[in-house]
Amino acid sequence: MEEGGFFYQAFVYLTAAVVSVPIAKKMGLGSVLGYLIAGIIIGPFVIGLVGEEGQDVMHFAEFGVVMMLFLIGLELQPSLLWKLRGPILGMGGLQVSVTAVIIMIVGLVLGYSWQTSLAIGLTLALSSTAIVLQTLNEKGLTKTTGGQNAFSVLLFQDIAVIPILAFMPLLAVETISHSAAEVDAHHSTTLIEGLPIWAQTLVIIAVVASIVVAGRYIISPIFRFIAQTRLREIFTAAALLLVIGIALLMTQVGLSPALGTFLAGVVLAQSEYRHELETDIEPFKGLLLGLFFIAVGASIDFNLIISDPILITQLVVALIAIKLIVLFVLGKFFKMGLDSNLLFTFSLAQGGEFAFVLFSYALQNSVLETSVINPLIASVAVTMALTPLLMLVNEKLIQPRFGTKEQEEKEADEIDEKSKIIIAGFGRMGSIVGRFLQANGERATYLDIDPDNVDMLRKMGLKVFYGDASRHDLLHAAGAEDAELLLVTVGESDKVFEIIETAKKHFPHLKIMSRAEGWADSYELIEEGINDIYRESLDTALRMAADALCKLGHRRFQTHRALKIFRKHDEKYVRELSEMRHDRKELIRGAKQRIEDLENLMLDEKQNLGKNKDVGWDSTSLREEFKEGYE
Repeated sequence: MEEGGFFYQAFVYLTAAVVSVPIAKKMGLGSVLGYLIAGIIIGPFVIGLVGEEGQDVMHFAEFGVVMMLFLIGLELQPSLLWKLRGPILGMGGLQVSVTAVIIMIVGLVLGYSWQTSLAIGLTLALSSTAIVLQTLNEKGLTKTTGGQNAFSVLLFQDIAVIPILAFMPLLAVETISHSAAEVDAHHSTTLIEGLPIWAQTLVIIAVVASIVVAGRYIISPIFRFIAQTRLREIFTAAALLLVIGIALLMTQVGLSPALGTFLAGVVLAQSEYRHELETDIEPFKGLLLGLFFIAVGASIDFNLIISDPILITQLVVALIAIKLIVLFVLGKFFKMGLDSNLLFTFSLAQGGEFAFVLFSYALQNSVLETSVINPLIASVAVTMALTPLLMLVNEKLIQPRFGTKEQEEKEADEIDEKSKIIIAGFGRMGSIVGRFLQANGERATYLDIDPDNVDMLRKMGLKVFYGDASRHDLLHAAGAEDAELLLVTVGESDKVFEIIETAKKHFPHLKIMSRAEGWADSYELIEEGINDIYRESLDTALRMAADALCKLGHRRFQTHRALKIFRKHDEKYVRELSEMRHDRKELIRGAKQRIEDLENLMLDEKQNLGKNKDVGWDSTSLREEFKEGYE
């Protein structure tokens, strides 16, 4: 291992990521599980490309979690964070305290002291911020009710690490002794170590206050000065320096570096350099997070698991079971919908990365023995590795059988209106289409698969039904046999084709009008025999371009005419190019030729119109003519 040094390790980790993650994504397992599997494979238990130095990599890779919290902070306005104070304090506080108490009781029953049991309970009550948020973001579930509540709980847990670290030495058991090697391995010093408690508190408050003040009044002018150099690499270096500096400062006063950078991100959320910071740090965050997940997989002690598989299995099952029960009851208590509650429950039912830190700190302060800590660390690592699988089980098995089924049975009775139009998907596009139709006297039956969106729209007085429009029984309940039109406005391309396939098979009389993301989707829809295709950004983009021309002095009538000509030929070219879609070389050649043809056509049209400057209406000239005639 020493032969190749740093470059050898970098090659191993990058190869593992590049090979495993695309395969995992292709199999529908997600990138996080791909990273974890890669770590297990290259770890000491399988092919042994990574050995003891994996722990050093883990410490380095944990910086990815710090960067992730900083970017999350940049996305959160202080006002939004204030709105989440209820879920953060209420839901997060109850989750940590109730879970810790239950695990403590289990420890007491097993014969451990109350100090040991409480230390284990507080540590295992925490979940994995990195794995949960990455998985939710990857699945597009961050903005859902379940996703936001999970984020609120995780944020409270990150905050709770601070008082847990402060409280842990008070649980020390004097009879526990460790070897000098163990103490040295886990010993860490801070700048405030040795100060009285009141002095440590004042220093911590001063550090947090300095981050807030610097973020509001000092950092922006510094970035403004750096931006004037027009050197992108210096701005990137400054962004990394900011995150590393705050993390180092927080570590030196015994606080969570992730929490410090999150706070800095929130303070800078309204800065004019927010987007530049996001753009510069995002690649580093993604790479380091991937490295962190690989390191977690490599750190799983399979030798310990094999030596006592029954104990490790019992610990893993017990931890997941306790958290599932506590989280589900908590979601019910806070009146979450079943689908949101299931997502919330299954996403947080694991141990967290802070368990490695807390267990190490507990060993250092004679709170826990090595014989207790080692199997617990192995169990936490296993539960973290199982998290993507748990969420996959919820998504593929639990939700369809319990969450969706319950909702569909309930709404099948509620779909009591038959309309000529069925709109599948009531998001950004579907809501505009539906409101326009309703304003013109045409009622429609709306179907949407997001339960939280359905609840909100119902409260606004709109007749929206929860359900997956790709299910023929739901389309039947919505009156598809008597309807004339099916408007497919859902945002996910795969779901669009599922709905169309179901409708064509079971309700062939329906005229289908479908949303498409771009040319690629349009090609497939044309192949499916759909003639009425609406690319979601086409009209808005053309309207913006037309308004831009008018602001540059072009006559409005000529611009309007040019817009219609461009759209007509663009849609014609899409249908022609769809026949070439399976031959990439031919498709590129055809697209290039048609872009050139369209530009020449538009130029000829402009020159012909330009021969007679008075041709066509113009809003400005019409107003002037009307005013002159009136006077």
